[in-house]
Amino acid sequence: MGRQGYSAEFRRKVLDLLAAGRSVASVAHDLDLSDQTIYNWRRQDRIDRGLQTGLSTAEASELAAAKRRIRELETELAVSRRAVELLQGDASPKGGTRPSR
Repeated sequence: MGRQGYSAEFRRKVLDLLAAGRSVASVAHDLDLSDQTIYNWRRQDRIDRGLQTGLSTAEASELAAAKRRIRELETELAVSRRAVELLQGDASPKGGTRPSR
């Protein structure tokens, strides 16, 4: 689903620092992260723990995999349809080939 910039372990350590009472601004400054990144991680953690509504990490991963598979199947279907069109254009209904014009 996007760029994997930081490991789950690193994110967990950042969230543990917040839980220990550190402010978002101080953690962001010390670790050279943006405040918004930390707020996003905290929000997602709350969603994953059921404290806030939203799409959990597992659900988001499953949804991304389903969308990827749908795209693959749509591509396969388009290729199959195009192949049928090409084959129908080359063959007459009686099984022979059409004469060239």
